[in-house]
Amino acid sequence: MSHGRRRATLRRMRRLFPFPAQPAPSETASPEGVVDAVMSSPPNGYREWMENREWTLDELADAYAYPEPADAAPEGAGAAAHGWLRANMVSSVDGAAHHDGRSQPLSSDADMRIFGVLRGLADAVVAGAETVRKEGYRPARAREAFAARRAAAGQAPAPAIAVVTASMDLDFSLPLFTEPLVPTVLLTGAAADENRVREARAAGAEVVFVGEGAAVDPARVPGALADRGLTRLLTEGGPRLLGQFAAAGALDELCLSLAPMVTAGDAPRIMNAPGLTDPDRFRLVSVLEEDGFLFTRYRRP
Repeated sequence: MSHGRRRATLRRMRRLFPFPAQPAPSETASPEGVVDAVMSSPPNGYREWMENREWTLDELADAYAYPEPADAAPEGAGAAAHGWLRANMVSSVDGAAHHDGRSQPLSSDADMRIFGVLRGLADAVVAGAETVRKEGYRPARAREAFAARRAAAGQAPAPAIAVVTASMDLDFSLPLFTEPLVPTVLLTGAAADENRVREARAAGAEVVFVGEGAAVDPARVPGALADRGLTRLLTEGGPRLLGQFAAAGALDELCLSLAPMVTAGDAPRIMNAPGLTDPDRFRLVSVLEEDGFLFTRYRRP
């Protein structure tokens, strides 16, 4: 997902969930009763905390921080490297992931700010080749606002861009390959065209085989990147790739910006892949709001 390149000026955002610290409710109270009690008799500081105010980048970075490695690894995983795969997508209220083929018309200044924060926290940004071509991806840039945080975490100055591609149909003369601060990673299958693999490596890209045939095995992507020290992963789609990650059980977290817009038409949903046999349950972690836009975050239990 690319939100374009407008300058973001987040000014008035409020947190809707989770609630601030408050006395523990009775063990017998229902969730509805707890909410009613909080709203009818707010705890000290709640009204002020709910007031619209300016959020700093550090506050947003803390709110969207990745889990610690020990918390991210599956139980009993041992010493194997594991990546945490987070998705960031935007949707209209009627379910469109694009308008006129791009996600930018559904975006906002606050959405752009969160988009920048999520990139500022990531080791690698994972995107499908079609999205890279359509949205005109460029190398991620280093941002002074995140320099100290990234250095303390042992991260490179900017995230790597990792492109999922079976065909290797990419223009290796573009800045994404010729000008990155961190080499671009191409994730492809072992049967990828050998000439294209050589061209990609000659252009400075790192080619990683993540699948036995020509196609990429989405379930293996987080581990393959984690093996290279890239554990904080952010995918920006597109919808087909995100659907593949979800179907493979590889998606750990979804950051969904819900735009107060309707588009109608036949634009895809944020996931465009065959349906799951059973719906995969995620839990709500937080909701922020600005100007009618909802910025939600869900995690796999």
